[in-house]
Amino acid sequence: MLASRILVRGVAAASRGVAAQVSLPFATGPRQDDGTFYEFRTYTIKPDKVKDFLDLTSKNIHLRTAHSQMVGYWTSEFGGMNKAFHIWKYESFAQRSAVRTALAKDQEWQEKYMSRMLPLLDKQENEIAYLVPWCELNSPPKDGVYEMVSFQMKPGGPAVWGQSFKAAVSAHIKTGYTKLVGVFHTEYGLLNRVHVLWWNENPDSRAAGRHYAHEDPRVVAAVRESVQFLESQQNCLLIPTEFSPLK
Repeated sequence: MLASRILVRGVAAASRGVAAQVSLPFATGPRQDDGTFYEFRTYTIKPDKVKDFLDLTSKNIHLRTAHSQMVGYWTSEFGGMNKAFHIWKYESFAQRSAVRTALAKDQEWQEKYMSRMLPLLDKQENEIAYLVPWCELNSPPKDGVYEMVSFQMKPGGPAVWGQSFKAAVSAHIKTGYTKLVGVFHTEYGLLNRVHVLWWNENPDSRAAGRHYAHEDPRVVAAVRESVQFLESQQNCLLIPTEFSPLK
């Protein structure tokens, strides 16, 4: 009888532990359950072909957006040279598969764009990411520049670092110097990677805001807490193209 009671208590404790994990900020929840995800594509362009690439894309991107939703399209200014970065939204993997099939059969897209674009590139990369459950995709108040900050977190997943990471992002938001566009957690690509996309009015306002944030005790405390779970980070300044939905 005593052994049975101990077993029941153990099962109950384990159940509470599972419930606690499900409620974590980065836990698989409604945002992931609805199937919506984002594909991040990074194209490294041959150094002497950047203008050709952008001109060609500007003239033909309408053929691509006829198939699925483009969130934004940027070129890198700092943190990486000769790169085009774009985000595409899909409601499901089945939708993406159907879109890719349709694009392969779209002769106008293939002839006017793909056959001419691919020779301009050195490399193509992509990742699949979800918006974290506590974040929505936000539109900036006006035209500006964007900063993508990518964090490689220690293994263990959001159960280990999710709460402190959310606190660090929230602390930066409260300073008011920058606007959060979205926080994305990778599903395919490097795991335990989080991308945070920020908007700023211009590079100088971003620099001034960063200097201010470094002296804000709320930011300092939150960063000190979250950095213990960090392996590496990198950032890049992104300039929206004329055809980017996010300006």
